[in-house]
Amino acid sequence: MNRILVIGAKGMLGRDLMDELRRSFPGDEVLGWDIDEIDLRKERETVGAIERIRPAVVINTAGYTDVDGCETNEKEAFAVNSDGMKHIATGARRCGARAIYLSTDYVFDGRKNEPYLEEDPPHPINAYGRSKWKGEQYTLELAGNGLVIRTQWLYGRFGKNFVTSVLRQAKEKKILTIVNDQIGSPTYTVDLSMAMIQLIQKKASGIFHVTNRDLCSWFDFGRMILKLSGMEEVEVLPISSVELDRKAARPLYSVLSTQRFKEETGNELQSWSEALGDFLSVLRQGWKSF
Repeated sequence: MNRILVIGAKGMLGRDLMDELRRSFPGDEVLGWDIDEIDLRKERETVGAIERIRPAVVINTAGYTDVDGCETNEKEAFAVNSDGMKHIATGARRCGARAIYLSTDYVFDGRKNEPYLEEDPPHPINAYGRSKWKGEQYTLELAGNGLVIRTQWLYGRFGKNFVTSVLRQAKEKKILTIVNDQIGSPTYTVDLSMAMIQLIQKKASGIFHVTNRDLCSWFDFGRMILKLSGMEEVEVLPISSVELDRKAARPLYSVLSTQRFKEETGNELQSWSEALGDFLSVLRQGWKSF
């Protein structure tokens, strides 16, 4: 029996990933740690804890993901997203475990205007992206068979996300404003979890981009959320990133090419609109309120 450790197990992705891992590896022990169990910023504690349980695979889905918060607290962003992964990779190496790191499209500057490949050089334009890029480097340098999975625009059944935010606001307002000049691929955490498991089963290493298929703007995404929810009477107005005036700069075009994932696994994720339909169906069944 192997042991699989998920760090960040109480997060939006972590909870779905735990469920899917237990379904996919019924003969293995799947353990979940979160902030109550481990402080990734503490090297000795993190390395020692991993060495004690000796997992076969360590998956880090934890992180400081408040992009604007990272901009004003860059030291903490690096302590969690970079040094935290360094400590995990060190512990994994010492017990021969595979280390897997969840990363982001924000390692790119968004100026390419065509889907980013895994080998494209990162050029982050905010503190969050810089901290995640450093975490990627630690994963690949310290863990001999490390795996970095870049994704973007996550939403799911657990925790705050764009979909439930739009639905909540649509109940309260007749007009919404949504950014229309940032382009990406919304990704459902259930689909991402299953894709991650495929890469684990293939014993893949290196960098892979994994998102739902096709692309859109946040504005298009918002309108589709309302359309599929039968709330088209709510008006949506487009605004620019400049008008939004956030502390951290965002890449305007950060679509990730998933061709390498398709070649490795023989599969690709469903389109973002199909995935959105699945998620909204789950909401209608009363999974959670918004």
